[in-house]
Amino acid sequence: MFTLETAATAAYVVAALLFILALAGLSKHETSRAGNTFGITGMAVALVATIALAINHQIEPLGLALLIGAMAVGAAIGLWRAKVVEMTGMPELIALLHSFVGLAAVLVGWNGYLHVEGDAGGAEAALLSEQGMLGIHSAEVVIGVFIGAVTFTGSIVANLKLSARIKSAPMMLPGKNSLNVGALVAFLALTVWFVIDPSLWLLVAVTVLALLLGWHLVASIGGGDMPVVVSMLNSYSGWAAAASGFLLGNDLLIIT
Repeated sequence: MFTLETAATAAYVVAALLFILALAGLSKHETSRAGNTFGITGMAVALVATIALAINHQIEPLGLALLIGAMAVGAAIGLWRAKVVEMTGMPELIALLHSFVGLAAVLVGWNGYLHVEGDAGGAEAALLSEQGMLGIHSAEVVIGVFIGAVTFTGSIVANLKLSARIKSAPMMLPGKNSLNVGALVAFLALTVWFVIDPSLWLLVAVTVLALLLGWHLVASIGGGDMPVVVSMLNSYSGWAAAASGFLLGNDLLIIT
């Protein structure tokens, strides 16, 4: 039976294919314009399908207004930044866009926690607990928040260095490598603790730790290497989006 849900699923498949075609097009200068067009079209299809699903699920009028308002504000910012940026400033713009992806992943993770673990007596948490999936959900939350927060602050530092708003010289803290390794070890320990006993303060600690780690990782690298760092952050933003996709059960986000 054809329903709006099946139509949305089909739209997500089409959007995913368009995103793959966009990557293929952007790999060559001659086809880059077509690649951009594929990407724009794919995102438009995904947005329309998502809004249609929200309406079908009888979203509150305020929620729908916030959804459309957020899309309008985001589109306005994107058009403005793309219009004023010089081609030489493209790396710093990309770094800025990566920061938004990271922040979105953090917000999705926090929303996942507040919706399930934050309401431990709720039906959602009870259902996941019965299915033995609550621990997996908690792990998805904390990992998504961590990757997103590292991407967020790391991308901001990259943008600031590329735009010469902060010094391009690397920040040399004593034992910087030990600090990075220590942060990763602390994250692993906090993740295990959070899976065993999801608590608000643990998620706050992971978020703060990741924000500081992202800042330190990129600040420790010189400005001349920032284009390479932006490529690294591109990978991080992909992982952040994939983590959000796993958390939301959204195949399109995982593919993207």
